[in-house]
Amino acid sequence: MKVVVYGATGKAGNRILAELLRRGHAVVAVSRHPESLAGRPGITPVADDLSNVDKIASIIRGSDAVVSAYAPPVEDTDQLIGATDHLVQAIAKNGGPRLIVVGGAGSLFVAPGVTLLDSGHLPAEWIPIVKSHAAVLNNLRRSSIDWTYFSPAAFFEPGERTGKFRLGKDDLISDDNGVSRISMEDYAIALADELEQPQHAGGQRFTVGY
Repeated sequence: MKVVVYGATGKAGNRILAELLRRGHAVVAVSRHPESLAGRPGITPVADDLSNVDKIASIIRGSDAVVSAYAPPVEDTDQLIGATDHLVQAIAKNGGPRLIVVGGAGSLFVAPGVTLLDSGHLPAEWIPIVKSHAAVLNNLRRSSIDWTYFSPAAFFEPGERTGKFRLGKDDLISDDNGVSRISMEDYAIALADELEQPQHAGGQRFTVGY
């Protein structure tokens, strides 16, 4: 499978890249500064910032799937919305391929009709990126492309690759102690599984946690 990964040098993107390579997929690794990826087997490094729809369309043409692990600047998280919109427009222009977005947990439900964002339990510094991710999901739901929005658990950090996790749909997954957590390594496994054996294609969201 040929997979385009945007944000390939970021924390999540780098781990997704590693998992795809582990499984023998060919990866077009896209970031603003992909120089660190040059010369690695299985990787075609490409520089792009998701600002030009025609350029994005050219980069993704001929691929089997696109993964967006793009992370916006902390001081302007709404750049995520415009960047993802451009990616959606490029996919629509090409008539494909499938898109999987590395999403956020804030729009997951923690009680009937109450999202994590609505709960009031999020630290203030998380609110901007949570709202930006929620807007991305809303925009995807209005699009006509084949998309999947993959929400991690609330705590989403580098860690161990265990291969042991639980999948869900729209509800936040927590462990027996009430902690919602997933390592980026295990998230990458679940994402690669979804690419290889689609269970949530065609405009769906799903999530993962321990």
